[in-house]
Amino acid sequence: MTPPPDVTACGTTKILTLPDDPGAHGPWAVGARTVTVQGLRTEVWYPAKLGSEQCVGKIKYDIREHLPPADQSKIPDADNPLQECDCYRDLPIDDVHGPYPVITFIHGTAAFRTQSLTFMTHWASRGFVVVASDHPHIELKDILTFNVLGTDQQGDALKVLSALDAPAGDLAFLAGRLDMTRIGAAGHSAGGGAVGKPSIALKRAGIAVVIPMASGGVSAGGGNPASLVMGAVDDGIAQPSGQVNGYENDTKPKKRFVQIDRAGHLVFSDLCAIGASQGGILAIAQKYNVTNANLLATLGTDGCVAKSNYTPITPQQGWDIVNYATSAALEETLMCSPAMAAKLAGLAQKFTPLIASYKEQLH
Repeated sequence: MTPPPDVTACGTTKILTLPDDPGAHGPWAVGARTVTVQGLRTEVWYPAKLGSEQCVGKIKYDIREHLPPADQSKIPDADNPLQECDCYRDLPIDDVHGPYPVITFIHGTAAFRTQSLTFMTHWASRGFVVVASDHPHIELKDILTFNVLGTDQQGDALKVLSALDAPAGDLAFLAGRLDMTRIGAAGHSAGGGAVGKPSIALKRAGIAVVIPMASGGVSAGGGNPASLVMGAVDDGIAQPSGQVNGYENDTKPKKRFVQIDRAGHLVFSDLCAIGASQGGILAIAQKYNVTNANLLATLGTDGCVAKSNYTPITPQQGWDIVNYATSAALEETLMCSPAMAAKLAGLAQKFTPLIASYKEQLH
C-alpha cells in the first residue's frame, strides 16, 4: 500500500498525512517495547518503520504479570485473559519522519501500564510516541497485598520524561526522534489526579496538553497547558460533580469538558473488555482464588456491568469517543492542527446521544 504524502506539523516535524477524522487509525503500524526506566517497568508505543510489520505477529500481553507473585501461576493458560494489542514487538521506529511529540499516560488504582491500551496504540498510529509505566504501590499487585504506601505517580512520570530528554540504554532507539518541547500528559482515575495537579506543568517544561479522565479534573493554576477533562455520568468511583468542578475551576485559557452518558469509571480503559467472554477479569480472579480479589468488586466492574438505572455502552463505543476527543485535543496543540478545534466542537453531534455534556472555553 502506498503511504499518504508527507506534511509538516509543528516546527520541522515531518509526519504522514493523517486521516481528517481523529478517531480513525493513523497511517503507521505501531511498534512496542518493554523497557526499564529509572527502575520503572515502562512500555513505549511508537510509529514503526513503514512496512516493518509485515509477517510479524501482533503482541498479546499476559496480565498475570501484574498479580502478586504467589498468584501468577493460579490462572491456567487455558483461562488466561490475554490482552491483545494492535501493535508489534520491537519493530524499528520510523526514522524518516518526526521528531515525534510525546504522550505520557498514568494508570489508575489497581491497574497497570497497559490498562488503556486501545488509546496508547491509537495515538501512536497517528504519530506520537507514548509511554506508560507500572507505578509502584498503586498497581494491581500492590492493592491486592495492601502494599500501598509511598506511591508518587507524578514523580514517576516526570522521571521517565527526564530520561527521554537524552534517550540511552533501553531507550536509545528513540534518540533524535522525539520533540520534548511538545508533550501531552493523560491519566485515568488516580492517574488523572496526577496529571490534573497544577504542579506537573510547572515541574516539566514542554507539557502543553493535560487530559485527566475519571478523576477530579484540573486544579486551578499551575501554568497554561490546554486541558481536556473527561468524565462519565454513571461513574461510581469518581463522582461526576467533582469532574464538573474540576473543569469549572480550571483557569487555563483553553479548556474543554466531555461527559459520556451511560458510562462508568472504566470506560476510559480496556478493563471491561479483557476476559469478557469469561465474565470479566474479576470473575476469573475469583474463580481461581486470587488473593483478595473481592476487593475489586466495585472498582473492577464500574462501567462494565448493568446497574439498576442503566445499561452501560459497549467498550468499543467508549473507545470511539475517547480516541476521537483525545486525539483531536492532542493534535490541535502538539501537531499544530487548528482544524481539530472544529472536530471537538462537533463531538456531541457526532456521538449523539452518548455525550451528556460538552463544554469549551477557548480564551
